[in-house]
Amino acid sequence: MTAPVTPFADRPAVIDAAPLPSFAFGHKSLMWWGTLGMMAIEGMAFALAAVMYFYIWSRARAWPPDVLPPELRWGSLNLLILLVSTIPNEYTKRAAERFDLRGVRIGLVACILFGIAFIGVRALEFTTLNVYWDTNAYGSAVYLLLGLHTVHLVTDVADSVVLAVLMFTDRIEGSRFADASENAMYWYFVVAAWLPIYAILYLAPRWM
Repeated sequence: MTAPVTPFADRPAVIDAAPLPSFAFGHKSLMWWGTLGMMAIEGMAFALAAVMYFYIWSRARAWPPDVLPPELRWGSLNLLILLVSTIPNEYTKRAAERFDLRGVRIGLVACILFGIAFIGVRALEFTTLNVYWDTNAYGSAVYLLLGLHTVHLVTDVADSVVLAVLMFTDRIEGSRFADASENAMYWYFVVAAWLPIYAILYLAPRWM
């Protein structure tokens, strides 16, 4: 009598997962997907704020209503700062993905300095909007758009500071390099979000 054949009998009963990496870069990482989901949610918040801005515009006889458009100098300077910041940001991302600790440290410090510079200019930017948040509906929309972007900027700079501190400690785990890569990806979102906001707040009232 032939003994019954057990499926997968030649395979080990226990699979050792210890050699598998505990982190990954790009779409293979859960952190990457989480960051992408966060950007989608926050991008929708920006889109809703922009829709509100244009809805108020559609109900107004003149735009901006009874005030001058925001001055261009500080907003334009911040546009330049953010665009230039993509250089050290990309440097940091590439350094992280090749496990270059020294490069990641240098890149993170440079990115933090650019972020601090942007925040400083943003403080000046709020003084040249020619409107307050409670002046009218237009002022509320302007402060909401600018405030949302400022919150994202400050939180990302704070996250970069924490990550930089961890990178300067003695115990560096491989997952920290993945964190640096995802942090760089989020910074691109912060930069990309500012482009339409800048156009809406500064250019549209002058061109349309």
